[in-house]
Amino acid sequence: MKFIKSLLVIIIASISQLSFAQCETWVESDNKDHLEEQHSVYRGDMKAENLDGAFAAWQEVYTAAPAADGKRDFHYTDGIKIYKAKFDAETDATKKAEYKDLIVSLYDDCASCYESQAIFLAKCGDNQDCYNKRIGYLMGRKGYDMYYQLQSNYSENMDAFQKAVDMSGNDVEYIVFAPYGAITVYQFKKGLIDKAKAREVHRTLNEIAEYNVAQGGKYAAYYQQAIDAMNGSFVEIEKEIFDCDYFKEKYKDSYLDSPDPAGARDMYNLLKARGCPTDDSDPFMVQLKEAYEVWAAEENAKKKAEFEANNPAMLASKAYRAGQFDQAITKYREAIDQETDNAKKAKHHFSIASILFRKLKRYNDARKEAKVAASLNPSFGRPHMLIGDMYATTARSCGDSWNQRLAILAAVDKYNKAASVDPSAADEAKSKAGKYRSSFPAKDEGFMRGVKAGTTQKVGCWIGETVRVRFAG
Repeated sequence: MKFIKSLLVIIIASISQLSFAQCETWVESDNKDHLEEQHSVYRGDMKAENLDGAFAAWQEVYTAAPAADGKRDFHYTDGIKIYKAKFDAETDATKKAEYKDLIVSLYDDCASCYESQAIFLAKCGDNQDCYNKRIGYLMGRKGYDMYYQLQSNYSENMDAFQKAVDMSGNDVEYIVFAPYGAITVYQFKKGLIDKAKAREVHRTLNEIAEYNVAQGGKYAAYYQQAIDAMNGSFVEIEKEIFDCDYFKEKYKDSYLDSPDPAGARDMYNLLKARGCPTDDSDPFMVQLKEAYEVWAAEENAKKKAEFEANNPAMLASKAYRAGQFDQAITKYREAIDQETDNAKKAKHHFSIASILFRKLKRYNDARKEAKVAASLNPSFGRPHMLIGDMYATTARSCGDSWNQRLAILAAVDKYNKAASVDPSAADEAKSKAGKYRSSFPAKDEGFMRGVKAGTTQKVGCWIGETVRVRFAG
């Protein structure tokens, strides 16, 4: 335990010592030759990926001369690489936290040396913008490591990415885009940044990506992939942070490239849901609405025609309600031609019979249709009742009183037939039959004609039925 505690003290002391390191170089050091030698030793191990072997020599030269000869940042960036490896291999939470802090400090200390130009780059000379781009590069890498490896606080991570963008401008690396976008979306959803900040990040990164894609070169595709990934993250909050103009800009070109009317409908509804005006104040929305309304009218006409072609019975009913009785009959006949179910065919024939009888007074034709309906569905009582109604209605026109009363017998026979085949119609049929019993032939008239109860008589006029005589009373 004493050994472990001593080791921790040494590590903490080393970290403390490194954390307070400035931008010293070995240029004026009394130990310059030795430090240069140790620099070469550890750099050899670094190139061989022997990070553990490089650590001791690196630690010595970094402690004494973090800025090396003042013309390079290897001691910072190599230290970051060494401690990232230690961070990944470490299982102790306390030590991991220490390594994490040290990695962040190495990034920050290196950036500080560039800010003061304590590290001089020949390619930059006295141009601070050149140094700023290097700082932006370091901050982008720092933010990337904080997000993917160090699992750092998002607010601090966002600050690193923002500084990378501020310093590098269009030169910011494409690796920044996806994590910066994801953090921005998260921070907005948690209420830690406002919509203005979220929009600013989105706008800035898209402008940078567009610039780099337009420049072409070997990284253009990477910038495109990166911004596509970032924009994919923003879809989650875009309805909350953007206005109509953003969505029009996002979708307008794709519609104008292929302006199909169905697409106009979808585009109009999408933009409407994103807050775009539905009055006449927005020319593009008006254009979309007019285009899809023409399409909708054509589509509705097609669907109506198709529906009507497939539903003639519905059109027959509609024509009937409109008083277009011949048209109704035509449509019912179309429905019969399309139908394969006899029970449904029977209903259509019955409907035709009803129109012929009640509206057109074509009794023979009506009876013919009713009989077809009854033959198609023997348990359908309505056709028999309809014929009974025809006979009862026309009885007074069937000659003398005797024949009129025989017509009533014929009507009652049809009501009784309906009751016998169709339980659902039985009550109504029996009620109608009972209503006409007083209108049966009179017994004394039968006596005078020599007709006895139970014998058969033929009904005159159009009815032509043969009935079994029953007398009233």
